Amino acid sequence: MNKLNHTKYRILKDILARNVMLGLTIFSLLLAVIIGIGLYIKSAPILHDHSLWSLISSSSWRPFKGEFGFLPFIMGTLWVTLIAIVIALPLCLLSGIYLSEYAHPFVKRIVDPMIDILAGIPPVVYGVWGALVVVPFIGDVVAPHFVEYSSGYSVLSGGIVLAIMIIPLIISILTEIFAAIPKELRDASLSVGATKWQTIKFVIIRKSTPGIIAAVVLAISRAFGETIAVLMVCGNISQVPHSVFDSGYPLPALIANNYGEMMSLPLYDSALMLAALILFVIILIFNTISRIVLVRIERRFAL
Repeated sequence: MNKLNHTKYRILKDILARNVMLGLTIFSLLLAVIIGIGLYIKSAPILHDHSLWSLISSSSWRPFKGEFGFLPFIMGTLWVTLIAIVIALPLCLLSGIYLSEYAHPFVKRIVDPMIDILAGIPPVVYGVWGALVVVPFIGDVVAPHFVEYSSGYSVLSGGIVLAIMIIPLIISILTEIFAAIPKELRDASLSVGATKWQTIKFVIIRKSTPGIIAAVVLAISRAFGETIAVLMVCGNISQVPHSVFDSGYPLPALIANNYGEMMSLPLYDSALMLAALILFVIILIFNTISRIVLVRIERRFAL
């Protein structure tokens, strides 16, 4: 009887643990829905007074006159994020390949802690460094070769600072992905006469493509929402950037700079909540599209 009761008790604990974990998983998934609903409720007043298309397609941001055009902020976010990925991805890909395929173990023991240190530096430190080093370099050295004048506070400065911030994340993920490729695949490629680089190009990178895409998606998601460092170097001027040397005003910087101020203005708090909702939807759409592409690539490589 005692043995039977003990068995029933173990089965009951297993069922309870499974249901608790299921409930927590569902709750985690519902968090995104709850956040989206909350932002929509807070954004409803401005959506009742203005059409969504007029808000996202207008460039006029004059809260005192009731004009809320989000196009400059959306474009500023896209410009900074795109520049950051263009700079960071090739550097991280080559660094990850070197660390996983070529680097001596002694080099790895030195580089790995340095990457962790870079990942742990607060964003405000990157922002201060960008304002003191990157902005003058862009304004005084780089920009004069391309444009008549630039203060240095530009989407290019924001992209450079943001690229440096996401480099540790991408490198860490890529090195783990490359290390997970079975050694037998490398040996098989080398045994048929392939060079080291041919093995990396046609075996390692090919097998790692889904993981590389996943790493880029995570980095872009982080880049979309970065606030402090970017707002310190972008210039924060409400305009649509037409070149990398123009100032920009990303959505996170708009929210951080203005939330809590001028809330007595009609619809102002609703406009800021709509900015957060737009940023949320952009990240959601991007991650959904990336997931679809990733699944298709995995299916193609599985054939």
